[in-house]
Amino acid sequence: MSTQKKWTVQEVIDKILTDMCGGSKFETTCDIISVGSPDSEVTGVATTFMATFDVIKETVRQGKNFIITHEPTWFTGMDDTEWCREDSVYLAKRKYLEENGVTVWRLHDHMHMGSEKDYIYEGLLEELGWHRYLQPDEASPWVYEIPETTVAGMAEFFKKKMGMNTIQIIGDPDMKVKRVGVLVGGGSLGLGVEHMPMQVMERNKLDLMVVGDITEWTICAYINDAYQMGFNRAMLTLGHERSEEAGMKYLAGWLQDRFSDFPISFVDAKEPFKYL
Repeated sequence: MSTQKKWTVQEVIDKILTDMCGGSKFETTCDIISVGSPDSEVTGVATTFMATFDVIKETVRQGKNFIITHEPTWFTGMDDTEWCREDSVYLAKRKYLEENGVTVWRLHDHMHMGSEKDYIYEGLLEELGWHRYLQPDEASPWVYEIPETTVAGMAEFFKKKMGMNTIQIIGDPDMKVKRVGVLVGGGSLGLGVEHMPMQVMERNKLDLMVVGDITEWTICAYINDAYQMGFNRAMLTLGHERSEEAGMKYLAGWLQDRFSDFPISFVDAKEPFKYL
């Protein structure tokens, strides 16, 4: 008779980091337990882009008690709570988590930078079916050469794949598109180098840049000027959540290959905006 192993939260974290990265890689990291205990016994895992209140409620409904989130629980990059200890939203959310015995661990830095593979991109490429289109670049996996289409065609493709009703573009909807750059999440802000997205577009002769977050005076303004001057360039904006959620969907399958003693599911945090 087979018996199921009992896993603590910390044991699960340790195995993930070992299998994904060869162990913990960063002395300073946002990959922390933001609420809960490392000693809790895991009854089930939910992966998600962000532990929103709806995600937490769905996790509880499924009988799971461990959320692995890519982005913060407490509204700032490092999940610092000094500023919000008396905040009503923070207190209500934390109370619900604690009353339901849910632990939340963030997996961000190691997922992006802990090994040679960026697992967020890996999940996005699997969702899009774009592995075969990947092109060499100084900072792969950002550049793709796809069968020729149009900006409007790309917008419809991403709307369908990402479950979006509307999508922002800069450029001519009828413009031909073949070479595409993808910068997920905050990557489109330049990762600390504001001019990086423009350099990616120029050196790779890209027609279209697909971005997550944007700053309107950087890549947004650059492509708008290019379009106005007659360059064959355009931009499509997914937003941070839609551009990275597929990576956490991929993580659920990755975990299922390694853990069989408790249930694992992906819970979509969903696009945070409604459009009127």
